[in-house]
Amino acid sequence: MFTNKLKQQWAGGRAAINGWLSIGNAFTAEIMAAQGYDSVTIDAQHGALDYGAVLPMLQAMRASGVTPMVRVPWREPGAIMKALDAGAQGIICPMVNSADEAAEFVSYMRYPPHGQRSFGPTRAAVAYGGYGAAANDEVLALAMIETQQGIDNLDAIAATPGLDGIYIGPADLTLGTQEGRLAPGFDREEPEMIELIQRILAACKARGIRACLHCGTPDYAAKAISWGFDLTTVSGDSRLLAAAAAASVATWRDLTGAGTAPAGQKGGY
Repeated sequence: MFTNKLKQQWAGGRAAINGWLSIGNAFTAEIMAAQGYDSVTIDAQHGALDYGAVLPMLQAMRASGVTPMVRVPWREPGAIMKALDAGAQGIICPMVNSADEAAEFVSYMRYPPHGQRSFGPTRAAVAYGGYGAAANDEVLALAMIETQQGIDNLDAIAATPGLDGIYIGPADLTLGTQEGRLAPGFDREEPEMIELIQRILAACKARGIRACLHCGTPDYAAKAISWGFDLTTVSGDSRLLAAAAAASVATWRDLTGAGTAPAGQKGGY
């Protein structure tokens, strides 16, 4: 049976940095997990991957000792339970809009009598040397609040028994609350978005649950930690790869005088 190192870290009063995986490849997962993150999350919602990639990615991260998590595509019991059975120690669930939805999500995370998770930890039992009801106390349930309805029900969601924390995705939060007034993106600087992010943070603190924020840069992530966030994600594999490759190419062209890339070749975000 495993012990969730991320939960232990939080209990010791230490904030955490989370890595993000959108590329469905076990070697990419292994590389990212070896870089010193406290946890690494596989994005099964928007990432270029499916369950056939999730399982070997979890296997590849095992040697690093990071806490492996999965953002599931939706609040769907089969997807949540299958990710846990594959060895995920935390689940991030998108689009939680009410206390009832939060309670439903939590129920899929835990075995009876504390939930309705079905038993069948096929890989998890092997990876962790056994697996049973003790997992109820170790797995992390993190809900995403991304809509105006979710904000309206924020306090009730945060008060859901068994919910470990709220994970903020600023892009969808902006889309879901600003009615097209602002473009989606990370690292919000608009006063109304900072107020909203800090309002979610305050609700988490008031209920004794963890507050997590997806960031684009380490500078913004560090600022969020100073506000009181317990975990910040800093960029992710695809963006880091694109940024490093673009910087390398730009330096080469500058040093060699070879000029800019031919039209249509340069990509990025």
